Amino acid sequence: MINIKLPTIIQGGMGAGVSSWSLANAVSKAGQLGVVSGTAMDVILVRRLQVGDPGGHMRRSLKRFPIPDVAQRIIDKYFVEGGKAADKPFKGKPIPNEKPSRNLEELLVASNFVEVDLAKEGHNNPVGINYLEKIQVPNLPSFYGAMLAGVTYVLMGAGIPRAIPGILDRLAQRQSVELRLDVKGADSGEVFMTHFDPNAFFEGAAPDVDRPDFLAIVASATLANMLSRKASGKVNGFVIEGPTAGGHNAPPRGRLQLSNEGEPIYGDRDITDLEAISALGLPFWLAGSYAEPERVVEALSQGAAGVQIGTAFAYCEESGLSHDIKSRTLAMSRKGEARVFTDPIASPTGFPFKVLQMEDTNSNAENYENRVRICDLSYLRHAYKKSDGKLGWRCPSEPVEDYLRKGGKLEDTVGRKCVCNGLLANLDLGQIKKSGELERALITSGDDVANVARFLKPGADSYKAVDVLEYLLRDVNGTTLRSEADTIAVT
Repeated sequence: MINIKLPTIIQGGMGAGVSSWSLANAVSKAGQLGVVSGTAMDVILVRRLQVGDPGGHMRRSLKRFPIPDVAQRIIDKYFVEGGKAADKPFKGKPIPNEKPSRNLEELLVASNFVEVDLAKEGHNNPVGINYLEKIQVPNLPSFYGAMLAGVTYVLMGAGIPRAIPGILDRLAQRQSVELRLDVKGADSGEVFMTHFDPNAFFEGAAPDVDRPDFLAIVASATLANMLSRKASGKVNGFVIEGPTAGGHNAPPRGRLQLSNEGEPIYGDRDITDLEAISALGLPFWLAGSYAEPERVVEALSQGAAGVQIGTAFAYCEESGLSHDIKSRTLAMSRKGEARVFTDPIASPTGFPFKVLQMEDTNSNAENYENRVRICDLSYLRHAYKKSDGKLGWRCPSEPVEDYLRKGGKLEDTVGRKCVCNGLLANLDLGQIKKSGELERALITSGDDVANVARFLKPGADSYKAVDVLEYLLRDVNGTTLRSEADTIAVT
């Protein structure tokens, strides 16, 4: 049990690196729940080091990592004094797989530690971390790295995270853990697992860590009910995410129907039964177009503990998005030109994926069609059983001939985009390709991006996270922005 006060505002765990340590730090310092993204943290850490670690933040946090030799190995291998040349590619790192090497485990544990550690710097308030259930193989060492840094909440969506609460229990007890992998073509009863052992990682007795509270991100009362009853450990609450939220959305229930523009059509069946959610007796937060003061009040009146907000924070000064993307998006919003397209096929996960429409990015179909396919980050690959019975990996966004050679279907590749490289480019950490070209951005946002310029004060070109909080909480009685959180026991 961790003593915490339930937040009114959860800052959402947006695309890799957007929910950065600096954003989560600002939100948590103000007394609400700052959340870092745990997606692709290993590659983000090594690329931040290779651009010279501006401000020295990565190295400062690595010096606090509980195994100094691990931290020093990472610094020695990846840090570039003054930063790499702009026209030189980033050095690679191990690709995620079901049996990660020691080097990859070290990167995953250390990078998640660093992000949470920096988010906690300078205050004693809760901090959360967000993961995707669909990205399975990095998760066990990633959880542990966040727990070593004292993360308060783990949030997870994009799948059915039934196994995760029990995994957090075992890690807090310094026990080895395993996670069953989703493997296409596996026989009935055939099981493929990935493993992590905290004591083996420390080459001795692992230190004590607290079990963070677990919040499942769901889109239906049915799934929430199942998780509350059948998860491997305690689910401490839910984020109920609607289809206007950014990033990956749950697909519409029933047969997929598309609008004239080609977007999935959501209907009454996709409206979550909040009475059924309330009946579970667990705290919940509502997400998807709740970034207005009256909507926060509305959520509270419906029994919610509060709301989760993503897009409004994505374009504030502290987020990890590049300065150019933020300034261009705010200018588009001011002009009424900012919009997203809910692409039913872009993401290799198969989940609908909201993409901000912006020139010079891979939201432009012609830009993407001219891109040479490559799968060099590989977070969204699918596991499949090969003819020899071993595990293989393929991605619908990789080179088509490679995907077909691995037994994939041609129709699965049509319209698929490389989300991994696009999200890194959003952070000014895009790879230089063999052609010498820079990977283009692929920006995900919620529908609220159309009006995000409302947070700009007169004459200003940017805004801060606290501006969003002050706006959202102005009608919530008794809520103040604070530097230290009052605590109550939550079981």
